[in-house]
Amino acid sequence: MSALPPLPTLAERPYDPGVAGRLTAAGIPAPLARALAARGILSTSELNPTLAELHAPALLDQCQRAAFLLAEAIEQGQRLLIVADYDCDGATACAVGVRALRAMGAQVEYLVPNRFEFGYGLTPALVELAAARHPDWIITVDNGVASVEGVERANALGIQVLITDHHLPGERLPAARAIVNPNVPGCTFPSKHLAGVGVMFYVLTALRAELRGRGRYDGASQPHLGSLLDLVALGTVADLVRLDRNNRALVSAGLQNIRRGSLQPGVAALFRAAGRSAPEARAEDLGFSIAPRINAAGRLAEMTVGIECLTCDDPARADELARQLDRLNRERRQIEAKMQEEAIDGIDAQGFAQRRSIVLFDPQWHQGIVGLVASRIKERYHRPTIAFAQGGDGTLRGSGRSIDGIHLRDTLDRVTKAAPALIERFGGHAMAAGLTLRREHLEAFSEAFEAATRAMADSSLFARSLATDGVLAPNEIGPELAEAIEAIVWGQGFAEPLFANEFEVLEQRLLQDRHLQLTLGLERRRLPAVWFGRTETLPSRARLAYRLKFDTYQGLRRIRLHVVAADRGN
Repeated sequence: MSALPPLPTLAERPYDPGVAGRLTAAGIPAPLARALAARGILSTSELNPTLAELHAPALLDQCQRAAFLLAEAIEQGQRLLIVADYDCDGATACAVGVRALRAMGAQVEYLVPNRFEFGYGLTPALVELAAARHPDWIITVDNGVASVEGVERANALGIQVLITDHHLPGERLPAARAIVNPNVPGCTFPSKHLAGVGVMFYVLTALRAELRGRGRYDGASQPHLGSLLDLVALGTVADLVRLDRNNRALVSAGLQNIRRGSLQPGVAALFRAAGRSAPEARAEDLGFSIAPRINAAGRLAEMTVGIECLTCDDPARADELARQLDRLNRERRQIEAKMQEEAIDGIDAQGFAQRRSIVLFDPQWHQGIVGLVASRIKERYHRPTIAFAQGGDGTLRGSGRSIDGIHLRDTLDRVTKAAPALIERFGGHAMAAGLTLRREHLEAFSEAFEAATRAMADSSLFARSLATDGVLAPNEIGPELAEAIEAIVWGQGFAEPLFANEFEVLEQRLLQDRHLQLTLGLERRRLPAVWFGRTETLPSRARLAYRLKFDTYQGLRRIRLHVVAADRGN
């Protein structure tokens, strides 16, 4: 019998009533003011920061050096080759780089590795493949900071390397000509949460300033990098980096571009393929509708089709590529659903109760989907989870996801220090990581990972608690509050408000055999609601956590509650 997921305890976020009162006095609806105060917002000026408030590129270590090196390369007519990662962040970073560098007169191409053949990062084998194109420079985007051997091979072949990345480095940095990464030791850049596309955008901004200083452009003739902010916003949201003030400024500006129609043909085509409205775009559209279609290419095939879509200027060709990506995404969903079902069936109830981590493997699983399975299982069971697939040559390739308070990369580092022979290579950050190990080491790794997790985390972290923003009065559930919530950019580390009330469950039925459609009673109001992904029915009364959403049906816009959890006991 498979393990049932632990139900959460719904706990209200603490907030400063004085701050909430000032926000309410400034025109913010009271429930939203409480939620914002709980997230550290002190004034309305902080809600949607502008590009003028971005941290300066000069604060990002080696960004100016990278700009100088690229300016020299452009002036000397040298050949540049961007080597991208195979996810949405890497694809958007590559597209931003290709578009901007070409606009600045560079000779630039791109190469994205097939994840199943080359694995992650700038490996020596990938450098050999890149060398066949005879580049003078390799520019990594969203990877490279751990590619010590790959950079050594490039140097040996006479290819200079410039690394742009945001992942945590290993013990030794590669011998690249420049490394631009807010997370390398010694970098004092105030925002450590830039995505790979954000780092590349900063480098390009510095490069434009360098070329302007050399007399190449003036303020009127310089390339308009702001036109690429739809890509920056997409990659930033897709990579689930924390939306601190700096990232919110980038995402907000990108969404404004999309809403007013200033977006790449490929991004517009993806909105059409996903059935989403670009003029009404929100961050969740990027994260849940657009990014998965791009990621599907890297998961099931290789990312070239995704990057081609984002760099394409022909709308008809962009539509064709977007349809390809949409087909891949439908296939991805089918594979993922089957793997997730198998993963849940494989988690023994008795064994699960004794453990603080989950390690999964099935020889039939698809290597490109295991990260999604790990994410779903982590969300369901509230445990750090690593899922493995066959990697060839007797190896397994795993992808892991973690919960708040347990740093996944540091936990894997602890495993390697305790048992150096278990993991062949690994990399990542706090919430996600990838690794490779030998098939015969799986059981020993599972036990070592469990021991490291227990050593790194207090037991209280595994008692699932869901932070809410309190109750709503019946008269507060309406368009005014929903519109005020929609006007703000929400995301990782700056979560959209989640309210909790005790409802009478008036009606419930399954929708498409996958979702629970509800009518909830709150005093004398009847409220439509849906709980996506839930098939178990609810008792006649239940305390539910929900978000306030607009749904459009047959041209009518109405409020519908999106339920995400029931309190323990429901």
